[in-house]
Amino acid sequence: MFTRRELINTSLVSFTGLAACGTPARATVKADAFAKARDAAEDFRKKYDVPGMSIAIARHEQLALAEGFGFADVEAKRVVKPTTLFRIASVSKPITSVALFRLIEQGKLRLTDHVFGADGILAPDYASVKLASGVDQLTVEQFMTHTTGGWQNDGSDPMFHHTDMNHHDLIAWTIANQPLTHTPGTHFAYSNFGYCVLGRVLEKLTGKSYAEAVKQQVLKPCGIRDMRITGNSREEAAAGETVYYDAYPDSPYGLPASRMDSHGGWLATPTDLVMFLTRVDEFPNRPDILRKETIDTMITGTTAAPGYAHGWSVNLKGRNYFHNGSLPGTAAIAVRTQGGYCWAAITNVRRPGTQMDSDLDRLMWRMVDSVTEWPNVDMFGAT
Repeated sequence: MFTRRELINTSLVSFTGLAACGTPARATVKADAFAKARDAAEDFRKKYDVPGMSIAIARHEQLALAEGFGFADVEAKRVVKPTTLFRIASVSKPITSVALFRLIEQGKLRLTDHVFGADGILAPDYASVKLASGVDQLTVEQFMTHTTGGWQNDGSDPMFHHTDMNHHDLIAWTIANQPLTHTPGTHFAYSNFGYCVLGRVLEKLTGKSYAEAVKQQVLKPCGIRDMRITGNSREEAAAGETVYYDAYPDSPYGLPASRMDSHGGWLATPTDLVMFLTRVDEFPNRPDILRKETIDTMITGTTAAPGYAHGWSVNLKGRNYFHNGSLPGTAAIAVRTQGGYCWAAITNVRRPGTQMDSDLDRLMWRMVDSVTEWPNVDMFGAT
């Protein structure tokens, strides 16, 4: 546990955001404007014994708050900064989704396109594979909405097995040996493997690696420069990346994390995620990188799962769209609300068997609700 003095000393009153051109922009606001918000963050850290966390909040598409709390490396006493990189786990899925919708707008992809089978996008790569029944009829949209009818995130999740296989070999083995369990399009089953496949679709259609395709289609248009795919080991950590903690110290580094690229492999800061959100939020102050009708399609749920759309969880009552992420050593959330806010939060530990994930969501609502005076600044550096 950390003392309240440590919590206060490692919380940043001044905050730094990245301007659209990549130049750091800095401003200091009244210390009492966010006092209750900081107290809420500190209470959350204390409750769940969180070594370090980072948050960012945009109001009306202006970055109003970006802060680090606690330690990115407890042993070295390295504090979390707004620029500290974290694994974002499944918050990677909306990023993959937006990249694919960019291709749809460019006329390179349709939601109804088949992925495997004779006319599938990936047909040349898996022509020699004897497909399990029904796999040849699966569409891009079914992969995006987790309605393929198989490969769900449970004990048989392919992404956590056969760790010696690369993407191609893992997909080939899975589509031949793990049959679908439901009729495609009729049943929702959250599927990391489905988004692994979509990453390969993106590669096939762009002729680039997944990471490079996303940088070209999404990150660069959003003005994001420092996001990258995570490494597997602590020795492969990026410059400025946090250390990950868990009940079992080695477990965050025992994952095939880089293979999770398109479903859970990105490194980012909360500011990066908020910058991304403000470019697909349908609010008027920043130009979106997708057309409104495209975003409307992207955030529309299915009959099988009205609360999950194409890479986004959706709240139909409030027209909020969001995604959370969870891996050993990481809990993350990114949210766009109908009230004009976009925010993100990431921690360097998770606590299975607790309410930590849902409380991280509640924390951000509480932080926003506690602010009585928002600064008249834009930490994104917009003019």
